[in-house]
Amino acid sequence: MKGWAMYQEIQQLRELGLNKSQAARKLGIDRRTVSKYWEVTPDEFAQLRQKAKRREKGLDRYERRIVGWLMEYPDISAAQIHDWLKEHYRDYHGKERTLRRYIKKLREQYGITKHIAQRQYEAVDELPMGYQAQVDLGQIVLKNTRGELVRLYGVAMVLSHSRYKYVEWSDKPFTTAGFIQVLYRAMEFIGGVPKEIIFDQDRLLTVNENFGDVIYTAEFERFRQNMGFRVYLCRKDDPESKGKIEAVIKYAKRNYARYRVFDNIRGFNEGCIEWLERTGNANIHGATKKVPADVFAMEKEHLKPIPILMNQPENSLTRQVRKDNTVIYQSNRYTVPLGTYRPGRQVILKEKGETIEIIDEETGELLAQHRLCVDKGRLIANNNHRRDRSQGIDRMRTQALVALGETESARLFLDGIRKEKPRYTRDQYQLILSTVQKHSPSSIAEAVDYCAQKGLYSAVEFRTAVEYFESNRARQASCVLEPTCIPLACRIKTEVRKISEYASIYGGMHD
Repeated sequence: MKGWAMYQEIQQLRELGLNKSQAARKLGIDRRTVSKYWEVTPDEFAQLRQKAKRREKGLDRYERRIVGWLMEYPDISAAQIHDWLKEHYRDYHGKERTLRRYIKKLREQYGITKHIAQRQYEAVDELPMGYQAQVDLGQIVLKNTRGELVRLYGVAMVLSHSRYKYVEWSDKPFTTAGFIQVLYRAMEFIGGVPKEIIFDQDRLLTVNENFGDVIYTAEFERFRQNMGFRVYLCRKDDPESKGKIEAVIKYAKRNYARYRVFDNIRGFNEGCIEWLERTGNANIHGATKKVPADVFAMEKEHLKPIPILMNQPENSLTRQVRKDNTVIYQSNRYTVPLGTYRPGRQVILKEKGETIEIIDEETGELLAQHRLCVDKGRLIANNNHRRDRSQGIDRMRTQALVALGETESARLFLDGIRKEKPRYTRDQYQLILSTVQKHSPSSIAEAVDYCAQKGLYSAVEFRTAVEYFESNRARQASCVLEPTCIPLACRIKTEVRKISEYASIYGGMHD
C-alpha cells in the first residue's frame, strides 16, 4: 500500500478513533509511516509527494551507472550502491531512503530481481558502555586485477553498546599469532579494552570445549591475561548469542568487500578503514537509530587502557605508515617526516619512558620521537615534519630583491610583506616579479622608496605606485617633445604689428 490510498486509509482510521499503533497494525505498515502522515493535510501530502519525485528525478544522472551495477550484481543492496555513489561521486549527497525507492523502480523497470537468503537471529539485550565487544571471522571470494579468484579472510570487532566497528582483511588464513595481532590493532582502533569479548569457538582460540571448562591455546590465553578481558565463548551453531557481530561481518562483506576488484591487501585494508569512516561508523544504525561514531565518542571513555604486549621485544610494535605520513598508536596519530610514506612501508614503534620512537624497519633509522599522549583521537605532530615552504619563499625573496635593485628600501619592503602577510607571501612576491618585468627601472625604484617610506607593505600598492610614476614620467616626456601639451587656457595669442609702426617708433627716437 502506498501513495494516496495509504494516506486516505490512515486518515479514515484516525477519524474512527484508532491510535497510531492500532492503525499501523490494521494496515500492516510501520508505525513510523503512520506517524509521518498522521496530522498531514491533503495539500501537505501532495507537496511531500512532489518533493520526493523531484529528489528521485535528481538521481537520473546516475541511472546508467546504477543500472550497470544492478545488472552485473543483481543481489547488490541499496546500501552498498549508496556507499559506492558517495565513493565515486563527490557531488552526491542523496539520502539512502530516497535511493532505495529509486532502485526499486529501476529493478521493476528493467526486470532485475533480487534473491536474498533468509536467516533468523535472536535479539541481544543492550549492554552498558565499554562492557562488551564481539569478534568474528568471515571469508569472501573476489576477483583480482588479473581476473583470477582470490579468497580473503576478515576479522571484525564491534562494541556492543555503540556499534562502533573495526574490520581487517588478510589474503592468507589467520594463524593464532596473526589473529592476536589483529585483535590488538582493533583495540588500538577503538582506543581501549572492553571488559568482555564474545568469540566463536575456533581452533585459533580453543583446544577443547571440555564440557564448559574451555581450554584455550597457550598463545591466546597469554594474550587474554595480558590484556585483562573476560571471554564469552559461543556454543557451536549458536549465532544468535552474538547477533551484532554476525550483522557486522555480513555488512562488511556485502557493503564494502563484495564486487570490489582486489589488487593488494594493504590497499584493500586502507580502503576498508576509509569505508568505516565514511559509511560503516558514520551511518545511522538501524536498531539504535544513532550514529555509531557519535555514541563511541562517549563510550571510549569507559574502556580500559591498552597494555603493551608482553611478547614484543623491548616493547616494540610494527605499524604501517599511512598515506598522510602518520602512524596510529593507541588511538592517536603520530607524524613522521613528510615523504616517509610509500605503499607497504613498515616502521617499528618503541616506548621509552614517556616517549615513543618511530624507527624504519629496513634501515633502523630513527624517523621520529614524540611524547606519549594519554588522550585519544589526537594528532601529535612535530613542526619539522610539516612541509618546508620556507626555502621556496627564500628563493623568491632573493629573486625579488635582485629585481628591485638590492637597495635598503627593497629589503625593508620585502621583509615587511613577509611579516604582515605570511600566508600570502608567495603570491605577493610573484606579483612583484611580474610587475617589475613590465615597467622601467626608474619607476620601480621610485615605487619601492615610496612604499617603504609610507609603510605600504603590499604588492598591490607597489603595482599601483609603479603605474602612477610610470604614467607621470610619460606625461612629462610628452610635454618636452610636443608644444601642444600646454593647456589651452594658458596659451596667449601674439598680436601681429605692421613694420611701418616699428619704423616710426625708431624714427621718433632719433629726433
